[in-house]
Amino acid sequence: MKSTLRSLSPHKRIALVAHDSCKQSLIKWAKKHQIALGSHQLYATGTTGHLLARETGLTIQPLLSGPMGGDQQLGGLIAEKKMDIMIFFWDPMNAAPHDPDVKALMRIATVWNIPVAINQASADFLLTSPLFKQSMDIEIPDYEDYLKERLG
Repeated sequence: MKSTLRSLSPHKRIALVAHDSCKQSLIKWAKKHQIALGSHQLYATGTTGHLLARETGLTIQPLLSGPMGGDQQLGGLIAEKKMDIMIFFWDPMNAAPHDPDVKALMRIATVWNIPVAINQASADFLLTSPLFKQSMDIEIPDYEDYLKERLG
C-alpha cells in the first residue's frame, strides 16, 4: 500500500488507557506530568478517565469502558486520524476478558503509525521528547489512494 504524510500539531490528542492493575500507576504518572498533559486534549476509556479526572483535575474526554467498547471506540478515533498519541499502561501478566479488543487496538495504532507508550518508562520518553512539543509528520497508509485503486 502506498503511504502519505499526516501532520501532528504541537497540541496533541492523547489517549490514556490502563488495565485495572495499572490504573494507579497511570494516575501517579499523570500527576507527575499534569502540567505537560494539561495543554493537550485528553481522552480516556471508562473508569480510567473518571479516576484521572478526579485525581488530577485534568479535563478528560470520556470514552466507554474498554470491555464495553471503549478500546474499539479509541481504535475508531485512531483510524479516523482523530488521535495522535496513545499511552496504554497494560498488564502483560493478566489476561483480560477483552484481550482481543486490546490486540485490535494495538494493531490499529501500529497501522496508523501513532506513537504508543506501553509503560511508565516509554511514556516518560515520549512525553519528554523534543518532538512531543512540536509539529511532526508521520507516514500513514494512503487509504484514499487504496480505495481508488480497488474501486477504479
